[in-house]
Amino acid sequence: MIPKRHIVHIDLDSFFVSVERKFNPALIGKPVIIGGSADRGVVASCSYEARKFGVHSAMPTRQALKLCPDAILVRGTHGRYGEASREVTQIIHDAVPLYQKTSVDEFYIDYTGMDRFYDAYQLATELRQRVIRETGLPISFGMASTKTVAKMATNQAKPNGQLYIEHGKEMEFMAPLPIRKIPMLGEKTCERLYSYGIEKIGDLQKVELRFLETVFGRAGLYIWEKARGIDHSEIEPASERKSISTEHTFDADTADQRTLETILVSMTEELAFKLRKEGKVAGCMAVKLRYSDFETHTLQEKISLTAAEHILIPGIKNLLKKAWSKNNPIRLIGVKLSQLTRGSYQINLFEDNEEQIKLYQAMDNINFKYGDKTVCRAAGMEIGTRNFNPFLPSQ
Repeated sequence: MIPKRHIVHIDLDSFFVSVERKFNPALIGKPVIIGGSADRGVVASCSYEARKFGVHSAMPTRQALKLCPDAILVRGTHGRYGEASREVTQIIHDAVPLYQKTSVDEFYIDYTGMDRFYDAYQLATELRQRVIRETGLPISFGMASTKTVAKMATNQAKPNGQLYIEHGKEMEFMAPLPIRKIPMLGEKTCERLYSYGIEKIGDLQKVELRFLETVFGRAGLYIWEKARGIDHSEIEPASERKSISTEHTFDADTADQRTLETILVSMTEELAFKLRKEGKVAGCMAVKLRYSDFETHTLQEKISLTAAEHILIPGIKNLLKKAWSKNNPIRLIGVKLSQLTRGSYQINLFEDNEEQIKLYQAMDNINFKYGDKTVCRAAGMEIGTRNFNPFLPSQ
């Protein structure tokens, strides 16, 4: 007999805003926008008070301020966000047997089997209270038999609440919700379903599998299962690598700064793209230099969580400038990004303008479809075929 699963989804409410409010209590209760400049910036996060006016993340800041003129625009001190995320992660790591961190502010926990000895919902409640008590951050959770339903329960429990969907009650809970509430159900899919008069999940639950397979092909089964709360995906433990790196060995030792910087640009660009592809961000960068006498120097620097090369490249160049003794030819050069954690590009939104966000999305879409380096910076194209071993294993 397959045991009943007890899956908990935890989400820190309006994470960036909540962190800023810890340091500036005057922001509590007021509409707050974390984002870039009012002219060309993008919203990284916003408070629930701002959301009531239609403000949401990734929206141009100027549009957000038109919708909510009284909003307080905060530039963002994002070094705090990585530290707050690590603090919450440590609490969860110390308290639960199996968890998965899916982003800087989101976790899944598996309490399956523990219900033989403990009340799983009570355990989750105590964990939530501990996070609130020790970090001062509001947090919500949903508990259910699958990851999909648990995440939907969390969204219904927000802000700063909790909700348990009992086994066998999944379809009943989901039925009155709009179909767009189903995680990973895209906008185009929803529009297609709307055209057939299917607006609520309850409507979708009544549709035959054969019809969905006719309309959506192989995705029809996925949609049919999701509408019924069926999700067999497991909690993946946090055993992922913590760094990613690459090196280049020169055929002949070089002290040409332009050559060195060109290779650094290309390597950094490749590593940053791979991070975005895997849904990760880095909190530390390093440059490795090996001279002609095989003496090796490494210089690293902590950074705010990012996967954007327009942020990483200047930092890497600066590390080269600090680490390199220019009268000493270089035999090998390397780049390493470490302290990796799950996180989308969204964490960088408050640094970027609308055009940069669209540029990254367009570049990544092309590279995902046609292969790495299909489009890249002109500086990185000067290298040609490089003699380096990409993505060396973590040290």
